[in-house]
Amino acid sequence: MIPRISWRELFPSKFSQIVFVLYVLLFVNQGILVTASQQSDNKYNYNIVTVVLMTELLKLVLSTLLYCREQSPAQLVREIVINRKVLALYFVPAFLYCLYNNLAFVNLSNFDPTTYYLVMQLRVVVTGILFQLIFNKLLSKKQWLSLIILTIGCMLKQIPMNQPQEETTTKSQSLALSLGTVLIFIQIVCSCFAGVYNEYLLKNQGNDVNIFVQNVFMYLDSIICNVALLSVNGSIATAFLYDNLVKVLHYKVLLVMLNNAIVGIVTSLFLKTLNSILKTFASALELILTAVLSLVLFGIPIYLNTILSICTVMYAIYLYSQNPVNNKSDRGGDEEEEQMLQMEKV
Repeated sequence: MIPRISWRELFPSKFSQIVFVLYVLLFVNQGILVTASQQSDNKYNYNIVTVVLMTELLKLVLSTLLYCREQSPAQLVREIVINRKVLALYFVPAFLYCLYNNLAFVNLSNFDPTTYYLVMQLRVVVTGILFQLIFNKLLSKKQWLSLIILTIGCMLKQIPMNQPQEETTTKSQSLALSLGTVLIFIQIVCSCFAGVYNEYLLKNQGNDVNIFVQNVFMYLDSIICNVALLSVNGSIATAFLYDNLVKVLHYKVLLVMLNNAIVGIVTSLFLKTLNSILKTFASALELILTAVLSLVLFGIPIYLNTILSICTVMYAIYLYSQNPVNNKSDRGGDEEEEQMLQMEKV
């Protein structure tokens, strides 16, 4: 008898199902858009830190508008003052996401989208460990087994199989020890800790704070972190020069920023309604769509190691779906349901 998937435990509401699907589609679209915005030499003709900063500004505007649909701007200011401690706590994930977003551009210039997303799945084990430490909730043997199988699936991608010999050493296939490898592992660590810590703030320290106010906290802190990064690398004076701003206004770059802004809002809804463990599996689902779209749009071939890797990852997702993590916030069920209904109106 084939074990049943615990759909109700995976997705406690219809709204959470919608958020899950949106999260997967938007992240796939982000990798494709960033790759499409590159030049023929896989470099960018625009300042990526400027793009990340302007994206955070766009996220802040969207979060503010979503909050002000129901409340006044004056109430938002009062919320910020009352919950200034939570605002300060958001500097931790904001700084990590700042590094993550900037490294995403760098790493997508070193690896093709399919390889990039496969390697990023190595974060699942790190996420599992951090999840246990921060939420003090032990994962079951089946949950850990699914995480380990998922990691093995990612490693399969790096084993040369039926691709031509000359292609095994190209930037899209190789993960040999290099600066690019170090940077992608730094990005993985940033993603893991930021995601789990952000979930902790949403469900614990900031549990009683409106989710869009928490988004405002995140993006205010993120803007400060990005400005600090521009100051450190000495490019704050040139980031907003006319030539750089014109390049940012190119339609491909604008699509990258808009998609990334929506991703930020959907990610917060994901962590509020679901959890960071399921978030890593949602990211794994991006692999199939990314591989297919990369083949169609950029002519990046799909080899046997990619197929085996994707199949292994999908089995890990199926195994996890039989016994998913349930990590709801401490808030009562009726109040939680009422907030979800409010989100569905947005």
